[in-house]
Amino acid sequence: MTIAASFDSEDDDTLRERRCIVTGEALAESQLIRFVADPEGRIVPDVAAVLPGRGIWVSASHEILGRAIAKKLFGRAAKAQVTAEPDLVDRTEAQLVARMSGDLGMARRSGAIALGFDNVARALDGHPPPAVLVEASDGAADGRRKLAGTAAARGLKPVLVDVLTSAELSLALGRENVIHAALKPGKLAERLVFQAGRLEGFRPKKRPLTEAGSTPAPDEGQE
Repeated sequence: MTIAASFDSEDDDTLRERRCIVTGEALAESQLIRFVADPEGRIVPDVAAVLPGRGIWVSASHEILGRAIAKKLFGRAAKAQVTAEPDLVDRTEAQLVARMSGDLGMARRSGAIALGFDNVARALDGHPPPAVLVEASDGAADGRRKLAGTAAARGLKPVLVDVLTSAELSLALGRENVIHAALKPGKLAERLVFQAGRLEGFRPKKRPLTEAGSTPAPDEGQE
């Protein structure tokens, strides 16, 4: 099960289908990124889908967005002279990371997140248990495997999010060397999973993105 399938959307609006300008496939908005042309005709990412202007939708994929830029498909979709700069892929990925970081920061301030291996392990015995396990993408495997086993032993199937590095998690959460975290059920957990489902299209998957209880992967014993 991929992250995107775990939660359908940030809200009901993202269940609407849009057509990718590259593949021509009609997909739910949760599987796409919206782009608009700014007043100077430059294409900019709009991952929150709130900017004014005609939306241009592209599958949430590094490769597919690169094709849209290389083949100058934004101009065709906009029916206007627009510019899609070469760094558009990187800026889109950065926006997705920024939104996930913001939600993680909100979770920390609201007390909705447990940090560190021991705290996450205790949270798995809590009521309610975590909805999401967050693991650093560059973390070692042993701790991840142990937490996955703990979840499975309790019959839990939290969603695994592992698209952010330890440095990114640490910056978002204001702690050093964050490797393991767990989010309580709620809107923040849903939003994090939603954004992670799109970000995974921009980052190579070292490990499958699936339910923590069903795919144990080898840790480090850090935060």
